[in-house]
Amino acid sequence: MPTTFGPRARVIEPDRKVTDLLDVLRLHMDMDVAVLGMWDGDLLVVQVVAGDGRRFGLAPGTTLRHCRELCLDVENGLLPVLSCDVAKDPRVAKPTVLTRLRAGAYTVTTLTDPSGERYGLLFCMARRPRPSLQGRHHQFLCLTAAFLGDSLLDLRHMWEARSEVWSTISDLIDAGKPKIVYQPIVQLDTGEVAAVEALARFPARRGGKVRSTEEWFLDAHLVGLSTELETVAIKHALTALPRLADGMLLAINASCGTIAATLPDIILDLPGRDRLIIEITEHENCLTKPKAMRVIQHFRELGVRIAIDDTGTGYSGLEQLVRLRPDIIKVDHIFTRKLHRDPARRALAAGLVQLAREIDGTVVAEGIETTVERDAVISVGISHGQGFLLGRPAPTPPATPRLEAASRL
Repeated sequence: MPTTFGPRARVIEPDRKVTDLLDVLRLHMDMDVAVLGMWDGDLLVVQVVAGDGRRFGLAPGTTLRHCRELCLDVENGLLPVLSCDVAKDPRVAKPTVLTRLRAGAYTVTTLTDPSGERYGLLFCMARRPRPSLQGRHHQFLCLTAAFLGDSLLDLRHMWEARSEVWSTISDLIDAGKPKIVYQPIVQLDTGEVAAVEALARFPARRGGKVRSTEEWFLDAHLVGLSTELETVAIKHALTALPRLADGMLLAINASCGTIAATLPDIILDLPGRDRLIIEITEHENCLTKPKAMRVIQHFRELGVRIAIDDTGTGYSGLEQLVRLRPDIIKVDHIFTRKLHRDPARRALAAGLVQLAREIDGTVVAEGIETTVERDAVISVGISHGQGFLLGRPAPTPPATPRLEAASRL
């Protein structure tokens, strides 16, 4: 028998209103799942799944074979648009993709966008027969399909735009990029370099469009490639570890998802891992990720230092600081740049310094660009800083040993 599933396609997160509408449709019909799919050649790419798609092996990005023949059979009247008991329905004698998915009952209709172009299929399935399923339920399905019209154009445009993003980031990963540069983290009272942070740098997009590093990683997260992109950046950054001056530390950035998924395989057998700092980035709250928390604790037992990046923004709240007890607290540049003229920011920074003392940690101020900012940071007791005033990112780390400074981080 021919296989039902084709190659997995790119996963595109739909507008929530489309998912909600399909969920209403499924519940109205007392079905297990409602599915919206778009044509991609002869394959039907599943875009939206409402209900328990796992029971049928369906999820966004799943591709289904043989749906064109299903569509033709429905349009030509060779297959009923609705069956309340597939196993006992003589009209469903011919195997279809729906029978191969082991549907006990189904109803299906074609989708056409407002421009008149065929878009795909909308169908509902139940694992067991549904004797209550009647013609009016198929009419409701068709009504839903018509109501989805404008959303189909939005989904198509979203698909095209995000597919381009997926291809761009995938090509970048395959090429072993992004480029990595290294910025010094400096002990402020001596000017000595204690560590360097590895930072990703990306090329311009097609047409010369420039996007920030943060935007690149957000795009990767949107199309399901954030872990892959972070992993290739981390591997590239770690190539500098053997070349660092004795005692100098290397800081790499990783989200909680990457920490849990791929970082253990990279770090556990890494020579010199006790000179590594993992800066937890802001994509997710690690406190809600038990596996990531276990991995972080294991890393610390191996001598890896843990830093909370961009404290004061995103998920870097007090609870995360208290629960993680990081070795290094990095104060976001948003606070650093107004520290000298804002008493509230100074009070917050001083509080972080006191917290760091209690947990035997170190505070690093990011984004120091002027001597006024540097002096304000020193005045509240912050011992380390990072920013253009202290050292710009460079293709290679500084070569001068900084044993004394590094030992204090």
